[in-house]
Amino acid sequence: MKTILNVIWLVLSGLWLFLAYLLAGVILCITVIGIPFGLAAFRIGVYALWPFGYTTVERRDSGAPSLVGNVLWVVLAGWWLALGHIVTGIALCFTIIGIPFGVANFKLIPVSLMPLGREIVRTDQPFAAR
Repeated sequence: MKTILNVIWLVLSGLWLFLAYLLAGVILCITVIGIPFGLAAFRIGVYALWPFGYTTVERRDSGAPSLVGNVLWVVLAGWWLALGHIVTGIALCFTIIGIPFGVANFKLIPVSLMPLGREIVRTDQPFAAR
């Protein structure tokens, strides 16, 4: 079932969201300071490409650097990517078939706003990262 949902997701919104994260990652990796943010964009982009069967867990050992990084992330790229999820989610909710995918887009908004200090794991192993 996860594979079917991921294929439909890929067609409806996953591909263009992945391209948005890829573009943000490339732009952020241009500078040396932006490389950690670019890597986070690539990581979340892969998650946005194929989200069903995976979830995010908060890392308790991330600390203050991830908080500062998340503030910078929101300013540099986060709010643009969150806006993309909002627009795509609203567009998908216009059809009955698209409602679950619109809700999935809304669930990706917190990850797009604050990716640092989170880890992507399989849904059958949410506590394996700890």
